[in-house]
Amino acid sequence: MKQLSLAIITLSLGLGLNAIAQNDSALHKQYLFQNTNVSFEKRAADLVSHLTLEEKLALMQNNAKPVQRLGIPAYEWWNECLHGVARDGIATVFPQAIALSAMWNPSLVYNISDAISTEARAKYEEHIRKGERKRYEGLTFWTPNINIFRDPRWGRGQETYGEDPFLTARTGIAFVHGLQGNDPQYFKTIATAKHYAVHSGSEHNRHIFDAVVSKSDMFDTYLPAFESLVKEGKVYSIMGAYNSVNGAPACANKFLLDTVLRQKWGFKGYVVSDCGAIGDIFKNHHFAKSQSEGSALAVKAGCDLTCGNEYMEMETAVADGTITEKELDISVTRLMLALFKLGMFDNDSLVSYSKIHFTENNTPEHDALAKKAAMESMVLLQNKSKLLPLNTLAGTKTTIAVVGPFANDKTVLNGNYNGTPAAPVTFLEGIKKKLGNNATIITNNFIKKPEKSYASDANRDDSIAKTVDACKNASLVIFCGGIDATVEGEESKIDLKGFYKGDRIDLNLPEVQLKTLKALKAAGKKVILVLTNGSALALNWENENLDGIIEAWYPGQQGGNALAAILTGAYNPSGRLPITFYKSEKDLPEFEDYSMKGRTYKYFTGSPLYPFGYGLSYATFEYQNIRLSKQTAIESDSITATVDVKNTSTVVGTEVVELYANAKGISAFRPIKTLIGFAKTTIKAGETKKVTIKFGVKALRQFDEAKDDYTVYAGLYEIGVGASSGDIKTVSRLAIH
Repeated sequence: MKQLSLAIITLSLGLGLNAIAQNDSALHKQYLFQNTNVSFEKRAADLVSHLTLEEKLALMQNNAKPVQRLGIPAYEWWNECLHGVARDGIATVFPQAIALSAMWNPSLVYNISDAISTEARAKYEEHIRKGERKRYEGLTFWTPNINIFRDPRWGRGQETYGEDPFLTARTGIAFVHGLQGNDPQYFKTIATAKHYAVHSGSEHNRHIFDAVVSKSDMFDTYLPAFESLVKEGKVYSIMGAYNSVNGAPACANKFLLDTVLRQKWGFKGYVVSDCGAIGDIFKNHHFAKSQSEGSALAVKAGCDLTCGNEYMEMETAVADGTITEKELDISVTRLMLALFKLGMFDNDSLVSYSKIHFTENNTPEHDALAKKAAMESMVLLQNKSKLLPLNTLAGTKTTIAVVGPFANDKTVLNGNYNGTPAAPVTFLEGIKKKLGNNATIITNNFIKKPEKSYASDANRDDSIAKTVDACKNASLVIFCGGIDATVEGEESKIDLKGFYKGDRIDLNLPEVQLKTLKALKAAGKKVILVLTNGSALALNWENENLDGIIEAWYPGQQGGNALAAILTGAYNPSGRLPITFYKSEKDLPEFEDYSMKGRTYKYFTGSPLYPFGYGLSYATFEYQNIRLSKQTAIESDSITATVDVKNTSTVVGTEVVELYANAKGISAFRPIKTLIGFAKTTIKAGETKKVTIKFGVKALRQFDEAKDDYTVYAGLYEIGVGASSGDIKTVSRLAIH
């Protein structure tokens, strides 16, 4: 929807001369919506006033139909950019979303998102130049996924920013700001926070499942990140979930979509359904007597756009009085307003983002940014006997075996909802490039990817034996294992041992990989495990017996070079876990229990394998002398915490300083502890830095069901700072009045 004149030219190609003559006066009429001196709101309202009922309904589906008499071309609302522009040819592929959160670096997340939106605009403008308007070619992106990753068995947890509402909010806000841009009038692209609101598995029954949740869990865990993205992030689109929430389908849930989203939070944008979710209201949730009624209930609740064509059936609903055309106008106006804000009805001279050229896609600068992100996202989980970094190899000649199912696999770098990288670097390629002059690199591919590894026991044993034999001359084995997005993901069709429909049944490494690791250690080898995955794994034997473990996630196109930099010490790892790694799925409640009791670092009373916020460095740090700017405060106050952090090692290192709060003797304060702030800072060897973290007392709020609102309970709190949720170094006390 560029200039109206372009639309007229396009239209003339498809109409006969008589039709053009008949429509000439309408096409050249100066409608109010064409006047750029009028507000977007008035222009959108005027445009909608000229539409017929059928035209309005056609504009309320993701594959919106053109209204040629008004010069409105077709528009496809569906596009994806979870960690790079997806499904539209070559684009920079950054680390998967869970890895972006593991950076604990919102400013870097913003830079990444800004690069993604630049590539998105570059592609869009090129598509428009060619007259292309298909799916994955628009400017409305269905990301970020800010659902809380409450249970590691959920296969789509890789798409999220982890288990903590505060970290999720800070990461998500940065991502939205980068996508939507900073122009005071026009959006660069539009971000969509999803899946609103109480959704984190399971995949196999998501179209029929009813997530039953208390108000305290809803408002303390499942909603805060959405609230932050609406109020602070100014996200302009929200996607509803498939499942029901407390008996009402999420996309027809008036409490969530109207009472909370619009009335409480003041959301001004539009709401879109997940794909097919409007059909689920009638067919699967049985919340309506017909598809027409189900569609009407969704719109009346506040769902403006369907991913599907169900809304076309609302002609019946209007005819029988289930919904009025005036109610439909509200949604259509919101949708048209979004397109005005994207500049789709205005001349390019008014829209600065329209000048982004196609050459700004997949640039060397973006490739370097992908490498930086991959390095910052990888988490050093174990480093026995300080085997890492491998800088002791300098000047020596040794043999290193790089083996495992993902050693030389390009697809594992991508995760899901990914684009196509131009020149992805596998782990093997990165290691060869970095270590090839100092070591002989050998490899094999006897151990297959999880979806291909469940052969007979005899074949598996043969593969293990061949792998061990191939590594016999190696002084070090780097085993690249874990899982991939083929077996964990959205409604996967692959059902293997340990997996079901994209979700996990257990948290273990695939059996053949664990057996191989045990055989390699039995053969006397030093072994470093490089993990690819989007969810927590139960690495009990691995943690006790392997020489090193690096969590690489799905690291994007520069994954191999980033890993090599960490292995050799060219980059000192600074990633921290955005999720808890448990010892077993048996430590958790039932997967489909949406109560937060016993889940995440905030409510888990057991002993985790690796706690939330955990990650090792090649440097060591000492924390001392936490100070608060106030020792007593009220709910409206802001407080600055200051702590001295000293690098006690001989190498420069980057530390994530994490600030947590817990209550002393306040029974209404439910979490064991809660993250209220963090700062990522680089400290030279021997240097001491004063690290300051500002937090609002409102970060201590809890939802009071009796009051049906948030409150900060009066009493005594401990404010602790440390290297993870399980490693609080120094504590101060704060009294709230």
